[in-house]
Amino acid sequence: MADAPEAATDFLRLRNVNVARGDTTVLHDITLSIATGEHLAILGPNGCGKSTLIKTIACECYPIVRADMQVSIYGRERWDLTELRQHLGVVQSGLPGEQTLKTIGLNAVISGFFSASTLWPNLQILDEMKKRAQEALERLTSEYLATKLVGEMSTGEKRRILIARALVHRPQTLLLDEPSNDLDLAAQRELREVLRRLAKEGTGIVMVTHHLSDILPEMDRVLLMKEGRIVADGRKKSLLTSTALETLFGVPVEVAERDGFLYSW
Repeated sequence: MADAPEAATDFLRLRNVNVARGDTTVLHDITLSIATGEHLAILGPNGCGKSTLIKTIACECYPIVRADMQVSIYGRERWDLTELRQHLGVVQSGLPGEQTLKTIGLNAVISGFFSASTLWPNLQILDEMKKRAQEALERLTSEYLATKLVGEMSTGEKRRILIARALVHRPQTLLLDEPSNDLDLAAQRELREVLRRLAKEGTGIVMVTHHLSDILPEMDRVLLMKEGRIVADGRKKSLLTSTALETLFGVPVEVAERDGFLYSW
């Protein structure tokens, strides 16, 4: 459990980044800066490269090496991945795997220290790890999940466990890839309340979504992506208009706002 990285003005700097998946280049000339503690939504149609961008930020996908390319995270261009995971929380769109389902909530959260699916017998569990896991559940008002088997949890509760796993290192930034997938309306609302609390506490949130209603009132900046490129980067009210979204998604779109949230149909 390393100390937090020295304060850096920018959490992320990408310059002229191209990323290939197999033989296909899926991100093209991405240039992007995200300030430490900033809240940002990445919006676009399926297949536009949103998830690949999140994986690139998390160092799960690697850019094509070019002389003019730069990737800097918290002011550093090189990281040991194990160390980086202690400063950057990542929540993928999927739900817990088979081994995690057989684990109680507290142990599933502790397993985040090891990037493991469950607590295997060979792992050394420190008291500090247990303490931080309990704190992560408390931040999500989910202490009641500590002794419940993950496999017996609702979909919304499972998503809370995944977020708690990402929080055990007390990261400055949380990356979320379509976090509302598979959630019913009640669970979606609970998730937004959880994320709003984290945002207000100072955790930077970078979220990939294709649902306007996922974009928190605290998120003032939006990236629009299409065909592997960033086609717009700016303030939410300027970009999330009917005209802009019709161009992005290729269908007629109406937009309305209520209590700081945007909705489309």
